[in-house]
Amino acid sequence: MEQLALVLQGLAGIVVLAPLLLLVLLCMTSLIEWKLGEKTTAWACLIAILFGLGAAWGIVLIMLGLDQRQLVLIVGDWVAMGSYHFTIQLVFDLLSVPMVILMFLLCGIIVAFTNRYLHRESGYHRFFVFFALFLAGMVVAALAGTIEMLLVGWEMVGLSSVMLVAFFQERPQPIRNALRLWVVYRVADAALLLAVVVMHHQGETGTGHLLWGEFSWPQKPAVLLPVWSWWVGLLLVIAAAGKSALLPFSGWLPRAMEGPTPSSAIFYGALSVHLGVFLLLRLGHLWESIPSLAYLLAVLGLGTALFAYLAGSVQTDIRSVLAFASLIQVGLIVAEIGVGWRYIPLAHLVGNACLRTFQFIRAPSLLHDRRRMESALGGHLPRPSEPFPLARAELRLW
Repeated sequence: MEQLALVLQGLAGIVVLAPLLLLVLLCMTSLIEWKLGEKTTAWACLIAILFGLGAAWGIVLIMLGLDQRQLVLIVGDWVAMGSYHFTIQLVFDLLSVPMVILMFLLCGIIVAFTNRYLHRESGYHRFFVFFALFLAGMVVAALAGTIEMLLVGWEMVGLSSVMLVAFFQERPQPIRNALRLWVVYRVADAALLLAVVVMHHQGETGTGHLLWGEFSWPQKPAVLLPVWSWWVGLLLVIAAAGKSALLPFSGWLPRAMEGPTPSSAIFYGALSVHLGVFLLLRLGHLWESIPSLAYLLAVLGLGTALFAYLAGSVQTDIRSVLAFASLIQVGLIVAEIGVGWRYIPLAHLVGNACLRTFQFIRAPSLLHDRRRMESALGGHLPRPSEPFPLARAELRLW
């Protein structure tokens, strides 16, 4: 058992350290003005992702072999002042492990796509620096065993998102949209930070057990006092709403499409937009103990889905259409969480993330193929809403 524990610690360390070491490598080469070549940068990202993905699957096999639903690895107390303890904990359970595997898989696809999409782009290396920051933040947030670790990963994801919206910094509009996104993220981050302060004020501890509990997901009872539970839950709902573009924060989503297509796919179609949903899923036991907040989540999710459907119906840009299509599903996932489901929202999240990633990276070539078809036909293709579009296209050929 001791050898198995050492193996688990090693695999867990690889899952977390692989993206962190990648971030350090890319940042250090930028600081010393020694930029890696495009192929070297892409291969470094792929190697880090493959190591992390392999380690995550190794942990899955060990969990299946031991018939365990949760593995908690404690690195140790990094800060201990009286009753306050800041402990680094990594939680591998039925929620965090699928999320980590999904992150590594989709990020690997995006790296392969970006290597060609941003070929000879002046900001090629800068993109991958922020991409590595995003990957490290997502892994830390997904595996966080304490609310403090979640906050660290949350901030890393937010910073990388804003910087990639402003990727084309020679134009004024991306900068304006990035600032708008930053303001919304600051509101969400302030709500999450206030929730942390309230928890510390009640428990005088930094272990995070007040929300995470000691049982495997989703069987984790809340231990917050009733007088604090509602306020902490409301603050966490606000934080999740800002991060996942739920009402009334949905306005930043189409403006975030100013970034490159790879960042739009991985941030606002697949992973970053689901980080707030992940937080709501992690705290499902809290909504069960507070019916009013559960009703709020159901109404908020359905309202967001309806708004996204109406707004997406009048968009003229394909990426904005896909962003609102993703937001429709995000709203439905939140509504599913509000009605008390746990595994269905998780499966819904994974399916939506995979589908939107494929659609976003296919969008540029899809438009190119459509223009080629219209050039060959000598006119515009019929809209999908028109009857028998293929038959009409064939008539034009004749």
